[in-house]
Amino acid sequence: MTTPRFPIPFVKMSGTGNDFILIDHRKSLIEPDAMSSLAAAVCRRKFSVGADGLILLENSEKVDFRWQFFNADGSVAEMCGNGARCAARFAFMQGIAPAKMCFETLAGIIEAEVADGEVAVKMTDPVNLCLQQTIYVNNAPLTLHSINTGVPHAVVFVDNIEETDVRGLGKAIRYQEAFAPAGTNVNFVQKIGDAFKVRTYERGVEDETLACGTGSAACAIIASLLGKTTSPVEIITSGGDQLTILFECKPSDNAICNVYLKGPARIIYAGELNSESLL
Repeated sequence: MTTPRFPIPFVKMSGTGNDFILIDHRKSLIEPDAMSSLAAAVCRRKFSVGADGLILLENSEKVDFRWQFFNADGSVAEMCGNGARCAARFAFMQGIAPAKMCFETLAGIIEAEVADGEVAVKMTDPVNLCLQQTIYVNNAPLTLHSINTGVPHAVVFVDNIEETDVRGLGKAIRYQEAFAPAGTNVNFVQKIGDAFKVRTYERGVEDETLACGTGSAACAIIASLLGKTTSPVEIITSGGDQLTILFECKPSDNAICNVYLKGPARIIYAGELNSESLL
């Protein structure tokens, strides 16, 4: 493995409780063979910076920039809604892109707009919708729904979200044969007034996170298709922040398009990584 070129400037950001390490990588500081292991090392909490993911912003020949996104375990993710919002504000702050921008992800081209600390991103159109699936968890039937909003998500409606075993049940669903081989993220959702509270078990983090943008979009869309709400949908994250999901739905065939995720993207601090961050 090639040693990264330390020190590496970075910015720590939070998108409604999802936290990320962002690096301007238009001039290469980390060789491709070192990216995954670096992400896993620096995303460790208490031993290094700690984050849900690492985002590298690189040059693009098509749009304003492209990103490379790594989960906390070093795996590559196609898309991350809250990460996209943080990447957009970081790009605007660093002069990489204007307030209205486009950038490349493995899920496709993402459009974003920055306005003060709020960022709205237009997500790729959802695919692989499946309502009313029955799977067996611990030998008991469980009804859930699934959709890919950039990455795959399972959605489970519950009566008491605070008492739900997100980590245990989420892990069991994440590895179900129905979602093999890549597995799925798992969202538990409860309607509270006119909003929906969501708790998410994220693959790659392999634990509950304080927010998930693509998961929030999945829950909002599924809730709409089940007749529980209409766009725009307010989502309350585990961390207590709020995301707004906007989308268009064609009732004739359940086709979903023009999905937007809007919410805060906050700068926490700036710093430099050195070689001891890997220890």
